[in-house]
Amino acid sequence: MKKSVWILLTIVISVLAANVIYYDSIYAQNLSWGSSGGEVTDLQERLTRWDYYDGPISGTYGPQTHEAVRLFQRINGLTVDGIVGPQTRGALGMGTTATPPTQSVSRGVSRSDDVELLARTIHSESKGEPYEGQVAVGAVILNRVSDAAFPNTMAGVVYQPCAFEPVKRGTINEAPNDSAYRAARDALNGWDPTGGALYFWNPVTATSRWIWTRTITLTIGRHVFGN
Repeated sequence: MKKSVWILLTIVISVLAANVIYYDSIYAQNLSWGSSGGEVTDLQERLTRWDYYDGPISGTYGPQTHEAVRLFQRINGLTVDGIVGPQTRGALGMGTTATPPTQSVSRGVSRSDDVELLARTIHSESKGEPYEGQVAVGAVILNRVSDAAFPNTMAGVVYQPCAFEPVKRGTINEAPNDSAYRAARDALNGWDPTGGALYFWNPVTATSRWIWTRTITLTIGRHVFGN
């Protein structure tokens, strides 16, 4: 009898300990006022590159970081709470688990965070376009990452202020379809139908005068591509 009680107690304690570890790991994914460490430094660096944050890169989540996160959330159609939870992490390109600071994307490397963000961009920018055109949109993003005139990370390129309409509208956060995921992987693995283009636009809907100063090199579906 005593042995059975001890076995039962051991099981209960093990289950409770597992739950504590699980909930601690979920909680650890959130960054908020008072957080500190490498993840906060990464967050501040990302927000600085995209002109949301102009405070010190201190690794401490204080009032300036809090307000910068709220601004990022508001502009990108996320819940405005100043907390970097799973949804905001994904939008920032930080993933949903604690990771070291993201390095620049290089061709042939398809980490899950890169695929997810690139697929969301492709889906929101080129849903319904020919498959080659979807890959081409992904290639433009990667070409910008490699170009000194643009941010050197994929998230930096995608969330650069005023760069992409889906970011302003919030449609960047829609779940991608299978075609967008495949196109993202193909682009990350080196397929560039554009031959190195840095820009794409729809000539029917484009309102920017500046974009028409670019040289068009290719047309795929409803998009033109150029430099």
